[in-house]
Amino acid sequence: MANCGIQPGYVVYNILIGGICGNEEQPTSEVLLLAEKAYEEMIHAGYVLNKINVSNFTRCLCGASKFEKAFNVIREMMGKGFKPDASTYSKVIGFLCNASKADKAFLLFNEMKRNGIVPDVFTYTILIDSFCKAGLIQQAQTWFDEMLKDGCAPNTVTYTALIHAYLKLRNITKANELFEMMLSAGCFPNIVTYTALIDGYCKAGLIEKACKIYSKMRGHTEISDVDIYFRVYDDEENREPNVFTYGALVDGLCKAHKVKEAHELLDKMSEENCEPNHVVYDALVDGFCKMGNFDEAQKIFAKMIERGYNPNVFTYGSLINRLFKDKRLDLVLKVLSRMLDNSCSPNVVIYTELVDGLCKVGKTDEAYKLMMMMAEKGCSPNVVTYTAMIDGFGKLGKIKNALELFRQMVANGCSPNFVTYGVLIHYCCVAGLLDEAHNLLAEMKQMHWPRHMSSYRKVIEGFNRDFIVSLGILDDLSENDSTPIIPVYRIVIDNFCKTGRLEVALDLYREISSSLFFSDANKNMYTSLIKSLSIGFKVDKAFELYSDMRRIGFVPDIGVFFDLIKGLIRINQWEEALQLSDSICNMGIRWVPESETSHRT
Repeated sequence: MANCGIQPGYVVYNILIGGICGNEEQPTSEVLLLAEKAYEEMIHAGYVLNKINVSNFTRCLCGASKFEKAFNVIREMMGKGFKPDASTYSKVIGFLCNASKADKAFLLFNEMKRNGIVPDVFTYTILIDSFCKAGLIQQAQTWFDEMLKDGCAPNTVTYTALIHAYLKLRNITKANELFEMMLSAGCFPNIVTYTALIDGYCKAGLIEKACKIYSKMRGHTEISDVDIYFRVYDDEENREPNVFTYGALVDGLCKAHKVKEAHELLDKMSEENCEPNHVVYDALVDGFCKMGNFDEAQKIFAKMIERGYNPNVFTYGSLINRLFKDKRLDLVLKVLSRMLDNSCSPNVVIYTELVDGLCKVGKTDEAYKLMMMMAEKGCSPNVVTYTAMIDGFGKLGKIKNALELFRQMVANGCSPNFVTYGVLIHYCCVAGLLDEAHNLLAEMKQMHWPRHMSSYRKVIEGFNRDFIVSLGILDDLSENDSTPIIPVYRIVIDNFCKTGRLEVALDLYREISSSLFFSDANKNMYTSLIKSLSIGFKVDKAFELYSDMRRIGFVPDIGVFFDLIKGLIRINQWEEALQLSDSICNMGIRWVPESETSHRT
């Protein structure tokens, strides 16, 4: 038309964009690009989309992961005088929420209210559900309270979303309050509600309660302690377990290491003509792998393929993880080969498991080549990948390779975290590179110093549990209520003590003792320092540490007194040594064997 000197108008542009985006199916990227080009032209010409096309066009943009552009379409339309109604806003908010873009949905919702558009139950519900799934339950609760205040009645889906979220947080009281409120409002629980109850209790670790709800759904009336959920319901069919109900329970049972019971549910599904889905098969494969039963996992894997389901990265990841634990490297490579043959590209988690697994069996050269290959395939190594590789180099004494990889990691824009620094500091100490370890400790404090337990938990998220245990971090995490930075200091202080560099060790001790985290200090740090100071003729400093040790409530083992006595003898203070020896007998302390104290600390 443009070539003929005819300028397309409002109707033509809307027909074109409506023809591309008006179908349920997502248009191809090339066709969607044509719609985007037409949209840019019409905006430039001063035209706007009609109401239906705003919804359809933004839906297609969200479907192509062009969330920023979808968000801007609404803003641009408003700038041209178009005023979206509640339905348009709600649909676009829904698209953004379904794409896990809660931040954009939140902004659009606030804009909707600023423009005087009153949100309806659909808008509130999709926001509440999305924010509950993202773990932002306080905001979800705020919107729920706002609904009630403004006279917008929640429906069963609204209540179900919040009940599910509170159950996952183990806030059973609040979940039950909402359930009662739902009944009082005349909203009946449906199969989605019952599935949410089962999944919520499973996620909360209360698997027995979830099983009782399932049994009650199956008609076992003798179970009474879940009666609260069965006093009122729409009809019998509305509580008949479906594939999602079974999926939630199978997954929960497998995570609770009750794989046998989960497997029995697979047979029950067959009896009920309920076809298992990907969630059920994946959970069972993972459950059997975690229990060490690879042969049974293979059977489920084969059945899954037989039923027409293609294994995904999660399925393959479970098999690979188990095979590495069983040291069956030959089968790992076969699984990886099959994965690639089935056009299932490994993600960063799979690559990391492979790198970590190869490092654990000493094949660091192969692991490093794999890490380079993943970058070539467009999958960038993350902090967990780099840390596993650094740990692999360190275990084989290849500290130069570890340090070089650390520098490469930073150069590639991947920030090392607390665990990365802890691993590298440990191996620098083992290799005698104490100054390097000291510098890394100083850098870690400046760059990555978690202030609260929640921050620290976020740092270790994604790392293999066995790997974290090997660093001695999980004990501190479970026993203390603040960030466990002590293990890293302990490693560095202990190694400076062993090499006789006591002034540096004391400086580090003073540094950590002045921090907020000192209450977490391990008794071994005192013991090591007192012993080294006593041997190094710094007995006065050793006694200062002994006083500090007693002041914060640690009971020293008898070895500490022996070290102090030996230190006094070394500097020819025999009288003081004899006095200390006599005082030990009169202290009334119940001496604990050193092996037992080291086990406790």
